[in-house]
Amino acid sequence: MDKELITQLGDELYQALTGRTVVDPLTSRHPGITIENAYHIQQRMIERRVQAGERIIGKKIGVTSRAVMNMLGVYQPDFGYMLDGMIYNEGEAIDIGTLIQPKAEGEIAFILKKDLMGPGISNADVLAATECVMPCFEIVDSRIRDWKIKVQDTVADNASCGVFVLGDQAVDPRKIDLSLCGMVLEKNGEIVATGAGAAALGSPLNAVTWLANTMGRLGIPLKAGEVILSGALAAMFPAQAGDNFRVSIGGLGSCSVRFN
Repeated sequence: MDKELITQLGDELYQALTGRTVVDPLTSRHPGITIENAYHIQQRMIERRVQAGERIIGKKIGVTSRAVMNMLGVYQPDFGYMLDGMIYNEGEAIDIGTLIQPKAEGEIAFILKKDLMGPGISNADVLAATECVMPCFEIVDSRIRDWKIKVQDTVADNASCGVFVLGDQAVDPRKIDLSLCGMVLEKNGEIVATGAGAAALGSPLNAVTWLANTMGRLGIPLKAGEVILSGALAAMFPAQAGDNFRVSIGGLGSCSVRFN
């Protein structure tokens, strides 16, 4: 795929983001697109956001849980970038009109105090570099029509990033077994899903280690101060105006989000 087409598709996705519109799957229009092509398209989309004044504040791992893999038909993890225009505070209302086709998923967020630069990063390195962990919601969103995505589509679309909400408690990850902590996800007061840390590639630590090594091979560090979203612990659920979600994670506390 030539550079001109990569730029064109990255610009198309950026325009869909800012215009709150959808585009047909890239894979249906360009069947030969590779995952490497898709990451180059993602870079162009992020470049446009940064040029418009946003700032990269973290990274995310996507498609880590079996539940999400089965929902999307995508069977390998991917990564994307978190920008300062994506963050909401605990309990703050999100205007549904700022999103396109959002879905909420409960996760564990890592806040780093040291840089991590793979390859060769271990789980112990991730623990040593982590300031704290927090419960969070990632509100994923897709610029691809009807979520008809293959892995190349979601990669190009910045791993289907929408916005995210961090909880109001920070916990030392060395004092908790992140693979065993249980999660309960509620929508409008009803329990809709349960999960555990092990849903994210066996442990959220494994997920962040995978990310540090995968991005490190591309020359991209995870930086001190960044927020790292480690992947969904259960299925994701569509959000509409009036919906309230709450996620509770054993040993970490809770996080809530509402949509108007």
